[in-house]
Amino acid sequence: MCAEAVDLARAAAEEAAAPGVVGEHVGVVSEGDRVVTHYFEAKEPGYRGWRWAVTVARASRAKNVTLDETVLLPGTDALLAPEWVPWSERLRPGDMGPGDLLPTEAEDLRLEPGWTGEDEPPPNSIVSEELAELVDSEDAELTDRPVAATSRGSIAAVAEELGTRRARVLSRYGLYEAADRWDEAFGPKTPMAQAAPATCVSCAFLIPMAGSLKQAFGVCANEFGPADGHVVSLAYGCGGHSEAAVMPKPVRPADHALDTMRVDAYALRPERGEGSVPAEPDGASEDLGHS
Repeated sequence: MCAEAVDLARAAAEEAAAPGVVGEHVGVVSEGDRVVTHYFEAKEPGYRGWRWAVTVARASRAKNVTLDETVLLPGTDALLAPEWVPWSERLRPGDMGPGDLLPTEAEDLRLEPGWTGEDEPPPNSIVSEELAELVDSEDAELTDRPVAATSRGSIAAVAEELGTRRARVLSRYGLYEAADRWDEAFGPKTPMAQAAPATCVSCAFLIPMAGSLKQAFGVCANEFGPADGHVVSLAYGCGGHSEAAVMPKPVRPADHALDTMRVDAYALRPERGEGSVPAEPDGASEDLGHS
């Protein structure tokens, strides 16, 4: 009875969609005891290969077939939208514009917690109150500079000097990721570095960095260089190296072996009386057969 309820299923599909967009009946599938799904062709524009699926059922010992569910489902050759990708994975470098905000996830692997505790030495720390007082008394400086908010020898002062007095700092993974990205853009394997006269480690335009990355990277300050204002590898290089500023002298061509600037005049025939053949033949030439 459920398999024969095609008209009931078509009416349900037309009620859910619209009259005229439900096509021919293309199949029926048994979902279980007294549960059947009818499939109808979908004729809506943009839904090529989709089908209207109408599930009908019949209760035990019942004589009437009832409607269970109506839904539009894709077929095997249906035109589908691309898989949805979260915005955090779709974002690419350079996509942010003025006014855009990029919130950082709480579990970002590139970051790790910084020093956020109170200004008190933790248990078993070498920075104790006695050492802090000793530093303040013996390492005093006579200067007119304003006194810092944190006292010397305290954890807050050490954290501020190391750059870790923030809620979160870069993790080792974040440092490695940034180093790989910078090395790929301005590293020793780039065509510019391969043709450079020297590396950036000996260039005067290189500004050293702070932190652990200063062992391998710096900032280029050559306005005419291709990496001006960018972080470059110490093994990177370009034609704007500071020690390659002296232009080589042009090569002086060698003097010509032959003088090609003077015109020499040559006669088409030798002058009379010159040459190996006399101008007039002698008498003995007739006897030798000369005409």
